[in-house]
Amino acid sequence: QVQLVESGGGLVQAGGSLRLSCAASGRTFSVYAMGWFRQAPGKERECVAAITRSGGATYYADSVKGRFTISRDNAKNTVYLQMNSLKPEDAAVYSCAARSTSYSYTYYSKPGEYGYWGQGTQVTVSS
Repeated sequence: QVQLVESGGGLVQAGGSLRLSCAASGRTFSVYAMGWFRQAPGKERECVAAITRSGGATYYADSVKGRFTISRDNAKNTVYLQMNSLKPEDAAVYSCAARSTSYSYTYYSKPGEYGYWGQGTQVTVSS
């Protein structure tokens, strides 16, 4: 089992940047593929980025490609989401998720594929 705690959300102007962190505790972090999801009011939860156990492969939603970067530091049990060139439509609650997997080179982009979730952190983008 793993516990996830996000941090780094806040209010930023359009065009600005934020870096979200998700700290994991519990079981060995490197057995988990990780994902960042967001959910805005009235919208479905969507995966914005995902990363494999090894960090060797990543996934990005089309809406964030070229602006967001997911990374992980297995020594620090942390996954990051660097968000640049933020737009008002990026505003949402961002949550990290973990899935234990034996596959080192597989990432997961559907909410139902993850078993563990953090509590979320609010990102607000002013225009």
